[in-house]
Amino acid sequence: MTMKLLLLNPNTSTEVTHLMMGVGQRAASSGTELIPCTATRGVPYIATRTEAQIGGAIALEMLAEQHRNVDAAIIAAFGDPGLFAARETFDIPVVGMAEAAMLTACMAGRRFAIVTFAQALGPWYEECVRAHGLWERCAGIRMLDTPFQAISEVGTEKEDVLVDLAQRAIVEDDADVLIFAGAPLSGLAERVADRIPVPVVDQVVASVKQAEALHALRLRKATAGTFRRPAAKPTIGLAEALAARLEHRDS
Repeated sequence: MTMKLLLLNPNTSTEVTHLMMGVGQRAASSGTELIPCTATRGVPYIATRTEAQIGGAIALEMLAEQHRNVDAAIIAAFGDPGLFAARETFDIPVVGMAEAAMLTACMAGRRFAIVTFAQALGPWYEECVRAHGLWERCAGIRMLDTPFQAISEVGTEKEDVLVDLAQRAIVEDDADVLIFAGAPLSGLAERVADRIPVPVVDQVVASVKQAEALHALRLRKATAGTFRRPAAKPTIGLAEALAARLEHRDS
């Protein structure tokens, strides 16, 4: 199988994109080419509902520019900003990093726990889990409550504390599977898997493998149902590539 897979980071941190690319390239099949794309405006990392709305809109703009050049795309921010809109708007498979990690975790155990690096992420992540219909499978969300120095290094800087949170989720929340959530924690699962007595899912690895599977399945784009492409509509002031997509001028 040969495919071009867009790794779309709707945050502005190129260091985090580089981190995810390293993890993704190690996981990708030999015929998969990962193509990185980092937002040129927005925030370094998405942590709130407001930032998620902004990041989702930026993700749609980036996809509008890139979707004809790739076979599938990953929205590489846990919380999946813009995911449902992207699936409605574009013909290629679009994978959300949170959904891919959670669905993979559901195949490895009864209930998964999410461990992340900032208190602010908790409410948004809970809403993301609920939006995907997986709250009953979620044992809980554990969050760091201490500051960190650099977003791209938080997984290394706070590794021991994150492992402790994971172990507490297993003992106190009855978690069968662990997910380290948030793009800056990509690769942490591989480093600490031997220290955690349940399966640990890496969000980037899960996303790459899910995207490869969807590409191999060759599922058709919906022409009915709620994820069919919306009818053309005039726009004002949008980025040109996205405006062309919404107005059906790119067909």
